[in-house]
Amino acid sequence: MLQGIGLAVAVACGVSVPIGLLLGLASRLFAVKTDERLQAVREALPGNNCGGCGYAGCDALAEAVVRGDAPTNACPVGGAAVAARIAEIMGTAAGDVQRRVAYVHCAGTCDAAKRDYRYFGAPDCRQAAMAPGHAGKACAWACFGLGTCAAVCPADAIRLADGIAVVDADKCISCAQCVAVCPQHIIAMRPDSAKIEVRCSSHAFGKAVKAVCSASCIGCGICQRVCPHDAIRVTDALARVDHEKCTGCGKCVEKCPVKIIRVLRPEAMAPED
Repeated sequence: MLQGIGLAVAVACGVSVPIGLLLGLASRLFAVKTDERLQAVREALPGNNCGGCGYAGCDALAEAVVRGDAPTNACPVGGAAVAARIAEIMGTAAGDVQRRVAYVHCAGTCDAAKRDYRYFGAPDCRQAAMAPGHAGKACAWACFGLGTCAAVCPADAIRLADGIAVVDADKCISCAQCVAVCPQHIIAMRPDSAKIEVRCSSHAFGKAVKAVCSASCIGCGICQRVCPHDAIRVTDALARVDHEKCTGCGKCVEKCPVKIIRVLRPEAMAPED
């Protein structure tokens, strides 16, 4: 019996040793080399996994940067500091990073916006968008005010105030999750340096828009005519600001008959003669 056991052990050893050697050799021959920069870039990223860069998360962005498919300044949350660190790892120059923050293009507060009915459905803007009549608000482009954007914001930068969502620019981390989740598409990313913005998204014109909201752009075009820098244009009955051209002269703000063009940075306004 002992001889049988010894024979079995000898056979097992005789088979396992060569197999182990072959497996070890194969692991060396077919090993996939990992770029050391990948781990370094991943560690430099903030780890929010917000998707604001356009990739599924920080791991996916790190891989894209190392492959050369994404720039070193692709992370909107990390800003200039993270971009500089990643550029150092990749051995390239860091690109300019302009901080961008979310902005809700709607001023349809409880007093300003008309209602067709009271919405008592699920407290989620995406579900409310499937109900007829824009969650009860008469304006087709109105903020529903149910707070889905606030719920997904990882920085607690959005709150509900008087029936609409409001962004705290100082808290915003530029992840754009609120932009992605808003079914009304009225939240957009603007440069943090922007001086003015149009707080409306309606494409209705004149009397039609005033009938549903008293705080809305009427598409009159006065702002466009008085702007000396061609920084504001009216298209589809809605004024839009070109922040690269805007100097903060304030003429559009002064002349807007419905006062829907709002000053964002009073200290940056530079009235011209």
